[in-house]
Amino acid sequence: MAVHSALKNAQPDVETLWVGGEGGMEASLVERVGIAFKAIPAAGLHGVDLRQYPRNLAAIWHGIQAAARILKEFKPDVMFFTGGFVAVPMALAGRKIPSLLYVPDIEPGLALKALAAFAKRITVTAEESRQYFSRRSDVIVTGYPVRAELTAWDKRSAREHLGIRSELPVVLVFGGSKGARSINTALLENLTRLLERAEVVHISGDLDWPTVESTRKNLSFAQAGRYHAFAYLHDDMGAAFSSADLAVSRAGASVLGELPQFGLPAILVPYPYAWRYQKVNADRLAKYGAALVMEDARLKSGLYMTIEKLLENPQKLFEMRSAMLAQRSADAAGKIAAQLLQLAGE
Repeated sequence: MAVHSALKNAQPDVETLWVGGEGGMEASLVERVGIAFKAIPAAGLHGVDLRQYPRNLAAIWHGIQAAARILKEFKPDVMFFTGGFVAVPMALAGRKIPSLLYVPDIEPGLALKALAAFAKRITVTAEESRQYFSRRSDVIVTGYPVRAELTAWDKRSAREHLGIRSELPVVLVFGGSKGARSINTALLENLTRLLERAEVVHISGDLDWPTVESTRKNLSFAQAGRYHAFAYLHDDMGAAFSSADLAVSRAGASVLGELPQFGLPAILVPYPYAWRYQKVNADRLAKYGAALVMEDARLKSGLYMTIEKLLENPQKLFEMRSAMLAQRSADAAGKIAAQLLQLAGE
């Protein structure tokens, strides 16, 4: 969506069609900003139980057929991929159409590596990603594209908007679009202690929202006033970032762009039940001194202690903030949009 906004600024009459998977949450997010959306069948093969292979292969085949029908009707000048197994049927069906691949994580996943074979050009978040495409000379480092509307807040207006009134430090806790149960659980078990020394902005995800509401009802009046809980934020996510002094989150690709954009020090907790992409992302920010990495298994015993130590050490937080700001990329969305327009022109 960040790239689409940059495209519209550069070429106001551009027509965009977003193709996603059936039953995913992206459809409502895309349609709310006015982008046309179509869904196709798709399935992954990496790490899948062998008994599911026939069904998943059938889904991929049906996806290729659906993709071919979409391309015949829409007739795109260029295709843009950011990964995920949904993109594979589109790439196969549109292999004769110029395409740009963007690699959000430091290490590309299996689908991205497959898509690279079809891409005319590749853009990546960081220099470290070049090693995975060593045979390609057309890899361009752009940084991670951040939605422009996220940056519309300053700290004062963001805190006023979220109802943060004290002078206490603000800790932002979130786990991604679907939440993160282990992060939510560790926070809620230590919430009363943390609220004595900080205001907390907590984005829980829908799955754990009933537990969050139940916990909030048991807080004292003063504690409840310092606990700002949301199931999900979209338009106000920029306010959450701008208001915070420290973040606790998973380490999906967005942390490579959003945390540096706001100079927000972080405790990153890579998701442990998937391939190592989040661990690689977190380790990169930790290498530059911008974040601390915590294993998921240590959350219950270590989260509060780690937050407490950082809040008690303003100099450490200042150094982490400076290191995070140093990772910020200027106009990554515009750079990617420019590549798309070049390919479309060609």
